[in-house]
Amino acid sequence: MSEVTRSLLQRWGASFRRGADFDSWGQLVEAIDEYQILARHLQKEAQAQHNNSEFTEEQKKTIGKIATCLELRSAALQSTQSQEEFKLEDLKKLEPILKNILTYNKEFPFDVQPVPLRILAPGEEENLEFEEDEEEGGAGAGSPDSFPARVPGTLLPRLPSEPGMTLLTIRIEKIGLKDAGQCIDPYITVSVKDLNGIDLTPVQDTPVASRKEDTYVHFNVDIELQKHVEKLTKAIFFEFKHYKPKKRFTSTKCFAFMEMDEIKPGPIVIELYKKPTDFKRKKLQLLTKKPLYLHLHQTLHKE
Repeated sequence: MSEVTRSLLQRWGASFRRGADFDSWGQLVEAIDEYQILARHLQKEAQAQHNNSEFTEEQKKTIGKIATCLELRSAALQSTQSQEEFKLEDLKKLEPILKNILTYNKEFPFDVQPVPLRILAPGEEENLEFEEDEEEGGAGAGSPDSFPARVPGTLLPRLPSEPGMTLLTIRIEKIGLKDAGQCIDPYITVSVKDLNGIDLTPVQDTPVASRKEDTYVHFNVDIELQKHVEKLTKAIFFEFKHYKPKKRFTSTKCFAFMEMDEIKPGPIVIELYKKPTDFKRKKLQLLTKKPLYLHLHQTLHKE
């Protein structure tokens, strides 16, 4: 196996796992994006006419069938009908086939056929690239997270006070990143989510950072949490996002979270983790070994 093919299979495998992870976490928009990107890459390889391909015609047919299954799962996630036609557990059966495509010689487990490659609109191709991991160690661990056009912050005012109830103001001071100066239009999305990624409070975006300096992006902005502390049961998430001009979308670079027992007045620094944002907090990977953190300051208000 050539180095090019080995790298290609690794990227396909990483993309497949990302999509399945998003799917299992209930992040359906991200799962659909990942499935569609990978399906298109597989379709292109399955229908490639170049002579330097290491894949046989039979292997290309199998690759095309996997692409069809990815499209079927993507369609099932977008369907409003309660009965999914192609389930996640079915899709997961294809991962070992894709991983071992050069030696796989059994009958394909599903009765599907490769579909023709869709013609893209001008400029659409740029949004169908795999995104490489931005930190040291390992390629392909990142994932393109697409967001709508940037708005200048969606911060909300403090809730009305209630007797005996506590409100929380979180001041986002700065975030430490080794490439802080290279981040374009950086901002932070703050949310409180349950384990399935469902919002328990309104999501708030900070305005674009006030300045970048050395290894820090400075915000100095207050977030008024939209729930009384006594009613909070889940972690507070902070997702650092920045614009990527080459790929024309906003990407999540990393995330952090604060547990309920960390809510106390005063300064706090919290660790940064590699994307994709893991609301279940089961597969956490530190962004870097360097001492770089999200710096916050908490103020509690009680009647």
